Amino acid sequence: MRPEAEFMTALSVRAAGDGDGPAWNAFVERCATATFFHLFEWRELMRAVFRHRTHYLVAERGGRICGVLPLAEVKSRLFGHSLVSLPFAVYAGVAAEDEAAANALEAEAQRIAHSLGVSHLEFRNVNARHVDWPTEDLYVTFRKEISADVDENMKAIPRKQRAMVRKGIANGLKASFDADNARFFELYSDNVHRHGTPALSRRYFDALRSTFGERCSVMTVESAEGVLLSSVMSFYFRDEILPYYAGDAVAARDLAANDFKYWELMRHACERGIRVFDYGRSKQGTGSYSFKKNWGFEPKPLHYEYCLYKRDSLPRNNPSNPKYKLMIEAWRRMPRSVANTIGPFIVRNLG
Repeated sequence: MRPEAEFMTALSVRAAGDGDGPAWNAFVERCATATFFHLFEWRELMRAVFRHRTHYLVAERGGRICGVLPLAEVKSRLFGHSLVSLPFAVYAGVAAEDEAAANALEAEAQRIAHSLGVSHLEFRNVNARHVDWPTEDLYVTFRKEISADVDENMKAIPRKQRAMVRKGIANGLKASFDADNARFFELYSDNVHRHGTPALSRRYFDALRSTFGERCSVMTVESAEGVLLSSVMSFYFRDEILPYYAGDAVAARDLAANDFKYWELMRHACERGIRVFDYGRSKQGTGSYSFKKNWGFEPKPLHYEYCLYKRDSLPRNNPSNPKYKLMIEAWRRMPRSVANTIGPFIVRNLG
C-alpha cells in the first residue's frame, strides 16, 4: 500500500491485548516521540507491582499500529483518583506518527477518564501539545549528546565540575556493575529516608532487572577501602542511557563519589556506543537541578498536561508541597526498617 493510500485508511483505536507486546514495542522502537517508558513491559509492572489497573491504547490504520498511549489508573483515599500516562515515568503521553492518531488516542483516554470517574487525567509530555490545558511547570529534563571520544567528554564538563570528577578519581574510588540490587537498595533506601520520603520496594527494583534484562543495569561506587558510597540504576533505550534511580551514603559528598559515579557511567556509555546521556527530570530550584546544570546540561521544560474533572487545581503530590512538611519530618525520624516496610504501600499511589 502506498503511504498516502495508507493514510487515507480509516483510523481506529482499541485497547491493547496481551498478545500486542511485540507489535507495540516494534512501533515504540521506530517512533521518534516514543520513550523507554512506552515499552509494553511497563503494563505488567503497573499491574503486578503496583496493582494499578491499566488502559493501554493502540491506534491503527489498516491493521498497522500508528500510535500508542499507555495509561494507568491510580486510586487512593489519600492522594485521589487519577488516570496517568504514566505513573513512575518522567516521560510518556501519546506516541504517534501523526496528529490524527495522537488526537484519537487522547480522545479515547478522555472518554475512559470520564467513565472511570477520575478527578483528573494527566499526560507526561516531553513537548507541549495543548497550550490551553492546565500544565505543571515544576519539572525540567536534562538531555545531552555525548562524544564518541572519552577524552572529549571529559573536556566538555565545565571546569569546576571537572575538578570534582578528578577529585573522585584521586580519592581512589572504584565503580563496578552489580549482578543484583542489594548494594543499590541499601544506598537508595537510606538516601530517600534521610530526605523524608517513602522508598519504592526492593521487589520493584528486582522486577525492573528481571523484566528489562540488559536494558537495565546498576553501577555502584565504593571507596578504596571497599566502603559503599553511591549507586545508580540506569535504563538503556535505542542510543540513550537514562540514569534513573540513585542513592548516596552521607560520606559520598566529601569524597566526590556522586560526581565520580556519573562520570564513570558516562564513560561506560561512550565506550558502549551510546550517544545521548539523559539525566532525567528534576524540580526547578533544587540541588539536583543545580548539580545537572553544573555538568553543562541545559534544562528543557517538561509539559505535564491535565484534564481536570473533579478538581479546580493541579494535584501537588510531591515533597515541595508545604502540606507534607510535617509528614516528611516524621518520616525522617521513623526507623528505616519500618519505613521500608510501609513505604511501598504509600508511594505506589504517588507515581
